Amino acid sequence: MAKQKVAMLTAGGLAPCLSSAVGGLIERYTDIAPEIELIAYRSGYQGLLLGDRVEINKDMRERAHLLHRYGGSPIGNSRVKLTNAADCVKRGLVKEGENPLKVAADRLAADGVTILHTIGGDDTNTTAADLAAYLGAHGYNLTVVGLPKTVDNDVVPIKQSLGAWTAAEVGAHFFDHVSNEQSAAPRTLVIHEVMGRHCGWLTAATARAYIQDTKNNEYVEGFMMNTQMKNIDGLYLPEMAFDLEAEAARLRAIMDRCGFVTLFVSEGAGLDTIVAEREAAGETVKRDAFGHVKIDTINVGNWFQKHFATLLGAERSMVQKSGYYARSAPANYEDLRLIQSMVDLGVESALNGVSGVTGHDEDQNGKLRTIEFPRIKGGKHFDLSAGWFKDVMDFIGQPYRSA
Repeated sequence: MAKQKVAMLTAGGLAPCLSSAVGGLIERYTDIAPEIELIAYRSGYQGLLLGDRVEINKDMRERAHLLHRYGGSPIGNSRVKLTNAADCVKRGLVKEGENPLKVAADRLAADGVTILHTIGGDDTNTTAADLAAYLGAHGYNLTVVGLPKTVDNDVVPIKQSLGAWTAAEVGAHFFDHVSNEQSAAPRTLVIHEVMGRHCGWLTAATARAYIQDTKNNEYVEGFMMNTQMKNIDGLYLPEMAFDLEAEAARLRAIMDRCGFVTLFVSEGAGLDTIVAEREAAGETVKRDAFGHVKIDTINVGNWFQKHFATLLGAERSMVQKSGYYARSAPANYEDLRLIQSMVDLGVESALNGVSGVTGHDEDQNGKLRTIEFPRIKGGKHFDLSAGWFKDVMDFIGQPYRSA
């Protein structure tokens, strides 16, 4: 067998799994194939294009288990699309006229890499698919195996993405504290904005975790620290449609009765409406290298605040975002187990020369397998018919329908 050399990179936004996935890959290769050389490219595909890499030495291998304790990425991230040559040139990653896919392929060949692990979401792994297709078409001998991370849990056809469970749990803990802001002033509106561009899974799962965390609390009724203080009064997802005036009337009644209202909002809820409003007003909406609207420039939570605060007669309103806090957390127990299973399969597939993305394949009864790159897509929508989501909405007491 030819000598193997493994490289890895993390890319896209952070998720509570990157550090553990890197640590897991190092541990697994060290356990079953300690002779294989390991390297990592810094800052994702940017490091690959620039040849910026770190050699994983003996001390790093021996201390790799410590990476399971941390959030973030030990090797850095970036958002680079290898098929967007103009953006790569603009950022100084390749020269004018160069094909970034060829630059990346040549770098891997020059570095002697035979296996590449990409840890990221749909953009990272569709980019990996583009790279794998280019490598195959041009005679490069390289196996590419991706691990699916995204707090949005929106990769087709993967049932559960790495990091999403942790983000929901941590987001719930975050808002357990923020909810106490309802006691700071009369007629307060608090909006919890949760990550989720196209998919409402994380917002719904965060609401479920928050309800589970708080439903058995003991209170001294008569004070403000009561059951109502910890309630969610409205939840809004990209997949849901709602009548602004009707919802405002329902929430106004709660405000009049209790003196405060709590909303959970996906950062992509109503996004198309808001973007259309801004573009109709002549504004140029910024987009990233993948063509996605730069969602941090849209500020969906502020749109909800602006409209609902007025309609509810709120004297004080605020938007609190759990996104960066949640996505930077270390993986919880459930995610650590998921990471280990996907890492083990990823290493096995890589050593057997099988390219793809590891995950539980929804089209094959949830079987854990290495899914073919052409089947990997982003933008999976949350299924509003999920039984647990119906329970959440029943608990909130909010009517809802599909968009």
